[in-house]
Amino acid sequence: MPSSWYVYFLRCADNSLYAGITTDLSRRLDEHNFSKKLAAKYTRVRRPVSLVYCEEFLSRSEATRKEYQLKKLTKAKKETLVANYSPKKHLTQSTNVS
Repeated sequence: MPSSWYVYFLRCADNSLYAGITTDLSRRLDEHNFSKKLAAKYTRVRRPVSLVYCEEFLSRSEATRKEYQLKKLTKAKKETLVANYSPKKHLTQSTNVS
């Protein structure tokens, strides 16, 4: 059983943001960029994509809740979150959903 789950934003070629969850960021990014079957339909037509935000959680349920919260944000709030993102802050410790 995986020990960590990640919520992430990808920046697509059309400048849109895509949110998702995974247990392996590197694998999932490769799938979004190169796979014909494993990539999300949304990202398959908006390649290349790059990782611009991620947060680590201890359980899938926490990650799913956070993903839902992120998807409900306005585009402006998502962009602010991405602009203020610091990888070390989010990946060195697990974060609780408030």
